[in-house]
Order: sequence, then structure tokens, then C-alpha cells
Amino acid sequence: MIRLAIGLGITAVLVLVSLFVGVTDISPLDMLRGDFSAQQLQVIMASRIPRTSALVLAGSATAVAGLVMQMIVRNRFVEPSTAGTMESAALGLLTVTLLAPGWPVMAKMLVAALFALAGTALFLRILRMVPLRDVLLVPLVGIMLGGVIGAVSTFIAYRYGLMASLGAWSMGDFSGVLRGRYELLWIAGILAIAAYLAADRLTLAAMGRDFTTNLGLNYRTTVWLGLVIVSLVSAVVLVTIGTIPFLGLIVPNIVTMMIGDNLRRAVPWVAISGAGLVLACDILGRTLRAPYEIPISTMLGLIGSIAFLYLLLRKRHHAPA
Repeated sequence: MIRLAIGLGITAVLVLVSLFVGVTDISPLDMLRGDFSAQQLQVIMASRIPRTSALVLAGSATAVAGLVMQMIVRNRFVEPSTAGTMESAALGLLTVTLLAPGWPVMAKMLVAALFALAGTALFLRILRMVPLRDVLLVPLVGIMLGGVIGAVSTFIAYRYGLMASLGAWSMGDFSGVLRGRYELLWIAGILAIAAYLAADRLTLAAMGRDFTTNLGLNYRTTVWLGLVIVSLVSAVVLVTIGTIPFLGLIVPNIVTMMIGDNLRRAVPWVAISGAGLVLACDILGRTLRAPYEIPISTMLGLIGSIAFLYLLLRKRHHAPA
């Protein structure tokens, strides 16, 4: 509990720093003294607080979704961006944009979630059909599937002049987050809580079909519950922010190396660590080239790819000869 409280404290500090980093100069001391202009107050209320809230919600929910997917697939190198889930959600969003552009954002998000669910189910189906002699082949299959789905999306977007939209969805960026444009992410936060409530069931499902069935739990229903959580979180984050790569991979791996595989115990740690990592990357991206920004997907893509390679090499190093 002490370490968890320390993690919460570090994340709270990052939240405060995020509120006062940006082009508009706003001092926390001025805010405490009440010495601020109407413009500064408007920036805080309409931009900084929504952006910081979106960072926390997207970071925690995406990390938890990655942990849930790893438990379902029983592989440490799988997460929505390495299993074709995000690419499937993007294809769904592209499809509904073409066929029903006037639909509300919530309806488009649900269509993207259905495509994400179908893409993830296809990924699991392929895994059952392919003899996997190496644990590293699982993310390779997911990356190849995501590449195929992404190629289909690119062809359709090029054909109908939607390349700019597809590029925006594939590039996670919080610079456009304002009040009234991030509230869907609260759904992702609720889904992260749902994953915590279903943690015991998902932990048992990760031990295999036979073990789960012997304990009287419906294995198929539990797996589909996890897939629905992952798909909805992926769709919400994609519609609101865009793709956040590798977050659901590196955070669960680091946390489970520290505290083990118990999902109920790991979910709070993963949520806090995911939020903290996204906040830190966003703050860094806003300060390195101020007043310009480096997108969060670029920052996490760099950090995540290095961490991914480290995990792969670590797995190889510790594998039996």
C-alpha cells in the first residue's frame, strides 16, 4: 500500500505539472493568490483541465486494456496495437465515415468497437489455427494481421480522399483536446473499473479453458467479456485521441514483473503507471520543442519500441538453451 500511495503521489504531481505547462504562461502561485486574468482562467477550464483529464483516462484505460488482452491471449507481447485491434477499429471508423458521415460520435464509436471486436476475434481464431512453437510468433501474427487490415484501410482512404482522416486516427495527439471533445474517455475509465471488478474471472480464464471450466466458470463468456472491454476502450481512445502505441505492452509487463500476475492486484498499479507514463511523455513532448509539440504517439512510439526490444531480448536471454 505504501508503494501504491507513492505511485499515486507521483502521478498527482505530474497532473499538477500538466496543468501549468503550455504556451500560455500560467503560474500556480498566481492561481493560489487569485491573481489571474479571465483569459488564463478560460485556458485552464477549457483546455488544461480537459487535456489533463484525457491524459489520465486514456493512459490508465489503455494500459488496463493491454493487461486484459495479455491475460486472455496468455502472451506478454500482445496488446491492442500489436494484435490488429486498433487497425480494425480504424477500419470501422473509416467505414462509418464513408457510409454514414452524419451519425453522432457515439454511434461511430460503437461501430469502431464492433470492428475492433471482430478483428480481435479473428486474431484469436488465427492463433488457434497456426501451430505456435515460439511465444514471439503470437505478436508477429498480430502485427501481420494489423498490417493487412491497415493496408485495406489505406486503400479505401486513398480511393475516397480520406487519407488525412486516417492519418489523424493513427497519430495519437492530445493537442486538440478541449472541453466538450474528450468526455467519451470517461467511458474508457468506467471500463477500466469494470476490468477491476471482473479481475478474478479474467485471472482464472488466463489459466486455460480446462482449469476455468473445472472451477465452474464459463470460459467463453469470460473471454468475450475481456474482448468487449478491450474493443470498447480501443474504439473510445481511437475516436477521441488516436492510436497510442505500445502503452498497453510496456506498462503491464513492468508491473507484472514487480508484483506478479494477479489481475486484481495489478489493475490499480497498471492504471496509475499508465496514466503517469502518458502524463510524463506529454509534458516532455510539450517542453522539448516549445512552443511546438511532439505528438504523444511519437514519444511513446520511441520509448515503447525500445522497451519492446528489451523485453524480446530479455525473453531470449532467459529462455532455456
